[in-house]
Amino acid sequence: MAGSHGHGHTPAAWTGVIIAFIGFCVAGAFMVMSNPVGFWAGIGLTLVGAVVGGAMRLAGLGQKPQPHRVVQSES
Repeated sequence: MAGSHGHGHTPAAWTGVIIAFIGFCVAGAFMVMSNPVGFWAGIGLTLVGAVVGGAMRLAGLGQKPQPHRVVQSES
């Protein structure tokens, strides 16, 4: 993508994705084992990854906001 240099290469993004990936793997394993409680625990862990990543971003460990450039047309 143009203009997305460094997108996602932050501690917040890595931590959130790793936790969500582990939750996805847990949910998949318990789904194969026909264990609904373990499946929903894995889904919950996936959601925890999103919350942790968002909290870390709010704590300043995410990507810094980029200033938007306004393009003015010549009339």
